[in-house]
Amino acid sequence: MLTFEQKQTIIESFPELTKKEISLKRLNYHLMDSLYEKTIVVEKLHPNGNGFVFVGDLLRYEEEANDKGLVNIRDYNEQQLREIIEDAIQYLSEEEEQEPIEEIWQSREGVQLKLAFEQRSWNVYHGENLEEAFGTHDAAKEYLLEEGFRKKK
Repeated sequence: MLTFEQKQTIIESFPELTKKEISLKRLNYHLMDSLYEKTIVVEKLHPNGNGFVFVGDLLRYEEEANDKGLVNIRDYNEQQLREIIEDAIQYLSEEEEQEPIEEIWQSREGVQLKLAFEQRSWNVYHGENLEEAFGTHDAAKEYLLEEGFRKKK
């Protein structure tokens, strides 16, 4: 396992990333030129070696990523860390050419929510108001099912 300092050195070798100190001696690294609202590439890098890299819904990381599209890099070696950071930067730097996806979900009471894939995020709307945002379709679907909604056909 790489130390905090080793991870920091590797991350800071990417000139497009900007370091920001947060609480508990943790660090975030932002891609200020991100084409999307999401700018954090490396999140909550902690002196104990724990930290996360944002990969959104990249299929290569679907087994490792949590419902927010974050991969824990605690046990990553140098090559793995460099690769995932390169993938994350590319992910946030490229225009996405995809048809918009929208689904209507309805509760038993007749309340309808819209699930829309926008700017690499799965957003749940009640009317025009954003209720929740998720990194993957599965996470958004799980949330809606837990809240008692079913996909309208």
